[in-house]
Amino acid sequence: MHLIITDAWLAKSRAIHLSGTRLIVAGLLASLVLMLVAAGVYHWVILKSVREGWPILGSMVKLVSPDEGEQRDRFLRENLDLMAKRLGEMQAKVTQLESLGERVSGLAGISAMEIKAKPGQGGATIAGHSLSIDELSATLSDLEKLTAQRTDLMTVLESRLFDQKIKYTMVPTRKPVAEGVLGSKFGWRIDPFTGHSALHTGLDFQAETGKSILAAAGGVVVTQEYNSGYGNMIEIDHGNEIITRYAHASKVFVKKGDLVRRGEKIAEVGTTGRSTGPHLHFEVWVDGVPQDPEKFLTAGSALPQGQVAKGLVRSRSIPAPPDDLAGESGKPAAQR
Repeated sequence: MHLIITDAWLAKSRAIHLSGTRLIVAGLLASLVLMLVAAGVYHWVILKSVREGWPILGSMVKLVSPDEGEQRDRFLRENLDLMAKRLGEMQAKVTQLESLGERVSGLAGISAMEIKAKPGQGGATIAGHSLSIDELSATLSDLEKLTAQRTDLMTVLESRLFDQKIKYTMVPTRKPVAEGVLGSKFGWRIDPFTGHSALHTGLDFQAETGKSILAAAGGVVVTQEYNSGYGNMIEIDHGNEIITRYAHASKVFVKKGDLVRRGEKIAEVGTTGRSTGPHLHFEVWVDGVPQDPEKFLTAGSALPQGQVAKGLVRSRSIPAPPDDLAGESGKPAAQR
């Protein structure tokens, strides 16, 4: 193959003879140059169409490279699905936290509406940047950890408050006669039968025959019998070495071994046994020592529940009563 190159300025011409091998090499070089130029132009057009928003060329680019757009869309969908799943988990945890909050507020004596109320927010607006997917994911992770910590804390608080409530319900702080008027108090007095000084080991509530006698706290009936001094008598064991006694009843509605609730009707007021008239004789014993029931009843309405249980159970201020007041040294039947 012969090529003649003519120089118009110098009016010269030059003939080049290309053999088969040279012709092939030249063709390959020309093809390579054309490919490089085409690739450069292609990428230049793509960058321009993306950066400057050329509508026609942008559409052409999408048609030429659909896989890139599909991959981007698939990536976004997968991230959105992951975010939606995590959001659902967060909603479940928030619901659990709200339920725990309601139970804890009930145990603590706080209105549940205070927890449900939307917190106040406000302040000057300072514009910020839009959150990226990574930043949003990190924020959700932090919120998830915080919610888990709050749930654990509320669970512990619920357990402790429940324990305190149980202890409170087992301490005799409820008035045993709703309509009774307090007569003789705890302590030394002139005995109405002998006229001599004697220790009165409980409180006398004046009430009409047939009025309800209520359990001052929850517990188990350990004694239900007739006693010459107390008449129809009931003793309830509340645990922690605490026993309450209810005497002179006209009717009894519980028997030994029964489990009674706080405020449950266990008998009716009467005048059986060593009594001058219808009334309820009420006693509180701690470790075999009679205590002033009035301090328990007063504490029930004046102190927090935890302090009632801790401050009254271990009192030791009153000596045991004389033998001639209650028979068998006056101790509760469960401790004789």
